[in-house]
Amino acid sequence: MKDTRGNVIELRCTAALDSKTGGATAGRKVKGTIHWVMAAHSVPAEVRLYDRLFTVPEPDAEGDFKRHLNPHSLEVVTARCEPSLKEAKPEARYQFERLGYFTLDKDSAPERLVFNRTITLRDTWAKEALKS
Repeated sequence: MKDTRGNVIELRCTAALDSKTGGATAGRKVKGTIHWVMAAHSVPAEVRLYDRLFTVPEPDAEGDFKRHLNPHSLEVVTARCEPSLKEAKPEARYQFERLGYFTLDKDSAPERLVFNRTITLRDTWAKEALKS
């Protein structure tokens, strides 16, 4: 439920704690899935969500590519991560639920984790390119 300003004030849900791939409840249709990390045990991280640099597939088609620069090509957020990510390695890749794959940034340190998104989980432009 949301308040008059649109802020979420209540969630109504059930937990299917015994559900897993291949289990008795695997075929169950759900409206959504929530993933969380326990705040008391989590570690903070800066997460850089890179998106497309341009808002159209062919930015120079009309002459001036600068008109199609994506003002939202980088969003920086603070996240709470699993404690095991304190041991993250620069050469490894990590999947963050529902967001994509991430790699440790060169500016990262054990006391200040920084992750960069390398690819999202869904890419509509890539799907279109595969069709042609």
